[in-house]
Amino acid sequence: MKRTMTSLLLANGLLAAGQSLAGDLLQWQDNSLTYEYGNNFKVDPENQQIITFSHASGWSFGDLYLFVDGIKYNTNATNGNDDGHSFYGELSPRLSLGKISGTDLSFGPIKDVLIATTYEFGEGDKESYLIGPGFDLNIPGFNYFQLNTYYRESDGKRDGSGVWQITPAWSYTIPVGNSDLVIDGYIDWVPDNDKSYHANFHFNPQIKYDVAKAFGFGKKVYVGIEYDYWKNKYAIDNDGYVGSEVLGGTDQSVAMLMVRAHF
Repeated sequence: MKRTMTSLLLANGLLAAGQSLAGDLLQWQDNSLTYEYGNNFKVDPENQQIITFSHASGWSFGDLYLFVDGIKYNTNATNGNDDGHSFYGELSPRLSLGKISGTDLSFGPIKDVLIATTYEFGEGDKESYLIGPGFDLNIPGFNYFQLNTYYRESDGKRDGSGVWQITPAWSYTIPVGNSDLVIDGYIDWVPDNDKSYHANFHFNPQIKYDVAKAFGFGKKVYVGIEYDYWKNKYAIDNDGYVGSEVLGGTDQSVAMLMVRAHF
């Protein structure tokens, strides 16, 4: 799977070189920094502060999403590496079959068909590689709605190989006063399977208000909350011995205060 992912990223680069001769390679991009604070986390230390860099961009051959979390544990809590901080990130390039072929692949609610990939990385033994079909959907009212289906492979001792994951992602804007309320997020769902990587469901929406637009200054600056619900976090069975007796439960429900600035 690692070799497959490397080949896809190389194909992206070669395709980009060819596409640049025909038109603009980078069509749009957005970058942001987010600060969050929350408590009642499971498995990891209970209280956390998180700073996230995220990047999203559209290209003549597809799109790209990247985020990296820098995580600080409050008080004297430590993780498995005996320190008070950690990091985690995901790199998610997608190849648009419609853009590459120059063919309109839309039908019904589907706007485009893509090859979706993701590379997960973090502190410790946390590398995973995902690949599968992706779809951009045309759902009235939404800024975007994606549905990606992945086959997962993991390196080292980390569980997670040989299972399927379903990941919808969305964004919806509601005008409120002089500004906008944005509701966006994603779901990572690994259905029931007979692998050691237990079925789990991760629901992660944000509700945020653009205060920059409301007060007429600068680019988008949001304040709001992020909700993180994760049943069987890290695919550890909440009802199993490790989940219930050793970890004190792995079903996570956390509301975090957040501030996000775009640039």
